[in-house]
Amino acid sequence: MSGGEMSRPAAPAGEPGRDTGAGPAPVRTEPERPSHPLYEFVLTAMLMFAVVTIIRWVLDPASPLALANVHLALLVVGALAGALVFALIRSPWGRRSGAHMNPAVTLALWLLRAFPGRGVAAYVAAQLGGSVAGTVLARLAWGPAVARVDYGAAAAAPSWNGWAVFAAEGGCLVVVTLVIGFFLAHPARARWFPWVLAVLVGAIVAVLGPLSGGAANPARQFGPVLMSGTTAGLWIYLVAPALGAVLGAAAHHLIPRGGPFTRGSRRGPRASPPT
Repeated sequence: MSGGEMSRPAAPAGEPGRDTGAGPAPVRTEPERPSHPLYEFVLTAMLMFAVVTIIRWVLDPASPLALANVHLALLVVGALAGALVFALIRSPWGRRSGAHMNPAVTLALWLLRAFPGRGVAAYVAAQLGGSVAGTVLARLAWGPAVARVDYGAAAAAPSWNGWAVFAAEGGCLVVVTLVIGFFLAHPARARWFPWVLAVLVGAIVAVLGPLSGGAANPARQFGPVLMSGTTAGLWIYLVAPALGAVLGAAAHHLIPRGGPFTRGSRRGPRASPPT
C-alpha cells in the first residue's frame, strides 16, 4: 500500500509522482508518465520477493530460522513487511510512482479524487504482473523451499469461512482508505503517513494473518496463488479489498466538510499519500 507526499498542495500541472526530493510527491491529474507503471511493477516485484523470502525463512519448518509459534512468526513477518513498505515508499521510484503496490489502494486513490482514472488500469496491471515476477524470482532464488510454504500465499484459518475472510479483508481496506483520506485532507501531517501505514500493515499481518490470512492486497495474493495453484479462494482476496476501497472512499466523502477527516474545503483532496 502506498501513495504520495501531502506536505504541500498539489501543483496545478504535472504528472503522478513527480519527484520533489522531499518524499513521495502529490499525484497529479495529468496522464502518468510511461515509466510510472514500470516503477509500480518493479516496486511490487521487490515487495513480493521480500515477503516470500521472509515467509520462506520464518515459516518453513526446515529453515534454521523457523519460528514454531505461528503468532510470533507472523508478528515478525508483519514487522518486516511494514518496514519494507516504508522503505519502498521513501525510495526514489516510490516517490515518482506513488508506491501504491496494491490495486485496491490505486482504486481508493482514484475514488478519493487523488489519482487520474486513466492511470488505474496500467497501475493495476503493473502491480499484478510485479506480484507474479517477484514470486517467480523468489522461487528461482530459494528453490523448492518456497513451494513448501505455498509461495507465501495467505491462507485463512480452518475455522473461518469464506464470508468471514471476505469481511476481514474488505474491512482492512475500509480502514486503510479512511486513513489515506485523512492524510489527503490534512497535507501538513503527510510526513507521518509512511510511519502510520507501516504500523498498519504490520498490524494487519500480525493480527489477521492467523485468521483471514492478512493479505489486504490483491497483488500480495495474486502471484503466490498462481504459482502454488491454490486458486479456489483467490476471488475473495481480489474482490474484498476492492470493495473495501469503494466503501472506504464512500464513507470518506460522507464525512461532513470541516470534520476531523477533511480540511473544511468544498474541493476534493488533490494529493495522494504513500501506501
